[in-house]
Amino acid sequence: MRAFVLTGYGGPDVASLREVPVPEPGRGEVRIDVKAAGLNPVDFKTREGKLRLINRYALPVVLGCELSGVVVSVGEGVTRFRPGDEVFARVAKERLGAFAETACVHEDLVAKKPASLDFVHAAAMPLASLTALQALRDELAVEEGMRVFIPGAAGGVGTFALQIAKHLGATVATTASPRGRALVERLGADVVVDYTTQDFTKELRDYDAAFDLVGGDTLEGAFSVVRRGGKVVSIAGLPEPTTATKDLHRGAGLATLFWIVSAGLRFRAWRAGVAYRYLFMRPSGKDLEVLASLVDAKKLEVVVDQVFSFAKIAEAFAYLEKGRAKGKVVVTMG
Repeated sequence: MRAFVLTGYGGPDVASLREVPVPEPGRGEVRIDVKAAGLNPVDFKTREGKLRLINRYALPVVLGCELSGVVVSVGEGVTRFRPGDEVFARVAKERLGAFAETACVHEDLVAKKPASLDFVHAAAMPLASLTALQALRDELAVEEGMRVFIPGAAGGVGTFALQIAKHLGATVATTASPRGRALVERLGADVVVDYTTQDFTKELRDYDAAFDLVGGDTLEGAFSVVRRGGKVVSIAGLPEPTTATKDLHRGAGLATLFWIVSAGLRFRAWRAGVAYRYLFMRPSGKDLEVLASLVDAKKLEVVVDQVFSFAKIAEAFAYLEKGRAKGKVVVTMG
């Protein structure tokens, strides 16, 4: 079968399409005929070696974090799926493997794909929608009447986060370029700050929480937008000790390292009177079922920016790395 394989760490030339053996499902796993796979920034960060401290893969490894497809066989002990089921999944972080014509995934990470979606849009969901759901529901405890700031909501995670926050009852402010404004307004944004001409720190004040998708100056600016006693969760800033213990299930060594690298940022958050948390999402078939139900109930729209054939996955990465996608980038295996 064809797969997009990482053979070293560095630029685009260290990953390529290759022929590899078809995997066999182990106990508790389903083998999926992959129809489409979503691309994410974590994919090229993995290729560049920026995440080696967290996941050190035995190379070569098949890249890819999320997929949709059809179950073709099941391993021993599988009870939730059978051949013919149309599914989607965020694959195991320690294994990867979504950029392939066939993948084996533990059934706990898999869910029936939304009945109202094709495979392309289903493949665009898992990583970004899980990240948004877990940040807003679990970390920020967003509920009716809250005011939430989500900068950069026109991107892959942002389009889901904006809609989920609205579903949970929040008033949402975001930043966007003129090109992205129509999209975020259509998805429900209550306040849109044009970051090309306006400073959001001068436009927004006393929000209950923020979900940062941008990092850098935007993250630090969010500290001044959120009221004292509020919380800021980021997927683009610096990891802090809770990231190591809660998200990565690692010990004191990594927690201490994260404590050191995030000290300045946490101090600035403390001085602003807000709590800071960096989040690594967790794969979850149960959470994907929740998200699928929202899609089928027409409460969550999946935004796809571009679709490429698997043969052109290198071009898909080049497009993604420009950072201009509005919604998700997907490759199709057919």
